Amino acid sequence: MSEGEVSIQVDVRDAVGYVFLNRPDVRNAFDDHAAASLVQIFDRLGSNDEVRAIVLGGRGPMFCAGGDLNWMKRVAGYTREQNMRDAAAFQQAFERIDRCPKPVVGRIQGAALGGGAGLVAVCDVAVTAEGTKIGFPEVRLGLVPGVISPYVLRKIGMSRTRHLFLTGERFDAHEALRMGLVHRVVPEDDLDGAVDRVLSSLKSCAPQAVRGAKELLRRLEDANQERAASLARQAITDARASDDGQEGLAAFLEKRRPGWLQ
Repeated sequence: MSEGEVSIQVDVRDAVGYVFLNRPDVRNAFDDHAAASLVQIFDRLGSNDEVRAIVLGGRGPMFCAGGDLNWMKRVAGYTREQNMRDAAAFQQAFERIDRCPKPVVGRIQGAALGGGAGLVAVCDVAVTAEGTKIGFPEVRLGLVPGVISPYVLRKIGMSRTRHLFLTGERFDAHEALRMGLVHRVVPEDDLDGAVDRVLSSLKSCAPQAVRGAKELLRRLEDANQERAASLARQAITDARASDDGQEGLAAFLEKRRPGWLQ
């Protein structure tokens, strides 16, 4: 089943909603259409009383390798107002997943970069295959990980976020486990089995209690969340319009080294 202009597979079986990015030919690249689709999908599944949990994954060898090339071409020419609207729409997808009343289990393999790593951060439980590469490469494109920053910061803390956001370095699944970004690392051939074991644990719990626990944690964080979200939108908007942002995107699209590496 596909939704919207981007192909996202949605299936509900055995009280679980399965949501899979399904563009393996472009490494499940994320764009504004994917964001809009995810908002609708998580709204629907979150309000479905027959769904006890949701699995978020990506088809093919890679979970999500970041921004879609065509989307990046479009945003490179956006005005500040257009960038603010785009960032707000992008942010909605992460908010819907993060605030979904149902527990969200990430099925992560291959790579999760940029926005893909942001999706990992908003999963309640992230099960990751050995060999998976994760990173926030935005600064290497002259950008900042704006929209995803509140979720990553909350998940792994200020010290690790500073290191990873400022260097753009990639790290492996075991390092992600040590920092708390993911929760289980398993051999790739056991990935589905490990996800099923998490789902079994979730199904053994009282549905209203699980929902209440997630709601409680959200309320404890809400005091600072609105301010953080506003700052995050402004950060990516300013970065896209900056000289470095324009040069970084142009270099990426033209497949050349950016000026700061010449």
